[in-house]
Amino acid sequence: MFQLAAFTDEISQDFEHAVAVCQEYGVPAVEIRSVWQKKGPQDLLDGELARMLDILGAARMTTACIASPFLKCDLGDEDAYRAHLGILRRCCQVARMMGTDIIRGFTFWRVPDLTEAQYRQILAHFEEPCRILSGEGMRLGIENEHSCNVGTGLELRKFLDDLRACGYPGCERVGAIWDPANQVFANVPETPYPDGYEAVRADMIHMHVKDAQWEGTQCVCTAVGDGAVDYEGQFQALTDDGYMGYCSLETHWRPQALTEEEVKRPGGAAYSESGEYASRTCLENISRMLAQLG
Repeated sequence: MFQLAAFTDEISQDFEHAVAVCQEYGVPAVEIRSVWQKKGPQDLLDGELARMLDILGAARMTTACIASPFLKCDLGDEDAYRAHLGILRRCCQVARMMGTDIIRGFTFWRVPDLTEAQYRQILAHFEEPCRILSGEGMRLGIENEHSCNVGTGLELRKFLDDLRACGYPGCERVGAIWDPANQVFANVPETPYPDGYEAVRADMIHMHVKDAQWEGTQCVCTAVGDGAVDYEGQFQALTDDGYMGYCSLETHWRPQALTEEEVKRPGGAAYSESGEYASRTCLENISRMLAQLG
C-alpha cells in the first residue's frame, strides 16, 4: 500500500519541528522544498542537508521527493533555462544525499494559446534534462501544474507519450507526479478522479495531496476532503491498483488564504505561517479516510 509523506514547509520552516509533527501523525517521509528560509532545495548547503539527515535518522524517517522548481520559468528565456539545468544538477546531488531518486519538475510557465511549434520547443528542451537524469541515475516527476503548460492528467499523458516518442536517452526516467487539485484549478470538464488519474496512473511515480474548489469565478484551496477532489475514491483506487509510492501532503490551504503568487512560488516564512494548523487538519481528515479503505 502507498505511504504518506508531507511537505515540511507546509508545516514549518523549522525542519525539526515539521518532522516532529509528521511523527505525531505516523507520516514516515518528508518532501523537501524550503527549509530554514531557504528559497529552494538547490539553495541548501551540504552541511544543512547533513543536519536534516541527522534529524530524519533520529525520527526513523526518510525523504520521499525533492520538490525542486525545475522549469518554472519562461519558455524562450534561454538564460533562465540554462540556470534551471543547474538547478536540476544540484537537486540530483541533494536527492542522492537525502536518499531519494525522485525530483519534481515542470513544463515552463503556461503560454496562452500554445502553438505546436512552442510545444515542440518544450519537448526539445527536455533532451538535456533526460541526459542529466540518465547520468545521475535519477527520476524526474513532471507535476501537472495549472500555471504551467501541462496542467491536467490528460495533458500530462500526452506530454509523456510525446517525450518518449522523441527517443531521448534517459527519457524513460521521466514520469508523472499526479496532483488532483491542480486539475481542479485548471477548470476542465474532466474530473480529477477518475478521469485525470486514469490518464496518468500507468506512469505515476509520486502523488501530491491537496484539495480545492471553485467559488464563483475563483478557485480556492480547501482542507483535504472539503473540496472537489474525490479523495475517498482516489485513495481506494490507489490501494486497488497496488500503488506503492508516496502520497505527499501539500496543504496549500490556510485559515487566511495564500496569495496567488505564494501558490505559484511557494516557500519561505510567509508561506509557512499558520501552515501547521492547516496541515494538522488535513492529516486528521486523511487519517479518517484511510481508516475507511476497503
